[in-house]
Amino acid sequence: MQSILNHPLVVDLPEHKETILALKSINAHFKHLLDQYHIVDEEIVRIETEVEPASDERTEQLKRRRVVLKDELMGLILKSEALAR
Repeated sequence: MQSILNHPLVVDLPEHKETILALKSINAHFKHLLDQYHIVDEEIVRIETEVEPASDERTEQLKRRRVVLKDELMGLILKSEALAR
């Protein structure tokens, strides 16, 4: 069951779903970043649902990491889509 707190990339960026799925299967670097994104996202959800305790500093650190990963992934998505045109 997916928590409403989760931020899966394909849900946050439905207009890029096909590109995300394609890159995940053909680009090892993209897949690694995506895996890291999901790990960080899940940890944030565990903290926000109070399943796992964490300091505010740790929570903010994880949220910043999620943003950095999302930005990197978005850059690869846009580059891939531009090359496909």
